[in-house]
Amino acid sequence: MELHADFNAPIHLDTRSMPWVASPQPGVERRMLDRVGDEVARATSLVRYAPDSRFAEHEHGQGEEILVLSGVFADEHGEYPAGTYLRNPPGTRHAPRSGPGCELFVKLRQFQPGDDRRVCIDTRAASFVSGMVPGLRVLTLHEFKGEHVALVRWAPGTRFQAHAHWGGEEILVLEGVFSDEHGDYPAGSWLRSPHLSRHQPFSEPGCLIYVKVGHLHPEEARCAG
Repeated sequence: MELHADFNAPIHLDTRSMPWVASPQPGVERRMLDRVGDEVARATSLVRYAPDSRFAEHEHGQGEEILVLSGVFADEHGEYPAGTYLRNPPGTRHAPRSGPGCELFVKLRQFQPGDDRRVCIDTRAASFVSGMVPGLRVLTLHEFKGEHVALVRWAPGTRFQAHAHWGGEEILVLEGVFSDEHGDYPAGSWLRSPHLSRHQPFSEPGCLIYVKVGHLHPEEARCAG
């Protein structure tokens, strides 16, 4: 299966208008954002666990990155409430579950070679620092060989300079409305911009976004078909 697999092409999805699709595991549904492969796939998805659902134990062949969007996610290593950021490196195993139910942003099989540090951050208790322009506050979640992952909070009326994305950029809008010269992107919007794409972002009402940059190098991009 290939879904939005041309990483040289920009894409914008309103995830909140997308249907939930059942996974092979009862009680676990997903909204597929991009995918290369079948059940074992390089994939970016929103995943929803119904209350008291669980997923079979499995190994992360090329890593798993998770941001808990709502509810409480859990496994044999602990419980992770909304706002938790997790990285399970290649070779780790777990049997995930949720008692009250939860919704997750999940990226599978996208770790660079050598990126083997487990990460668990409670972002709601962490401190943001000042960003590159007034009105921006940044919480760095992960950095490795040019790849950078962060939460970025934009105060109302904040504007950023025009810039190019070396290695691409991926954004999930968590709160508020993020904008650029191409459009407005309310909470639930997912954007993927290719290597060397340009824009000049801003936010009139303010917003909170998940941002990953530097992970879509041209030599790693592939075209569907």
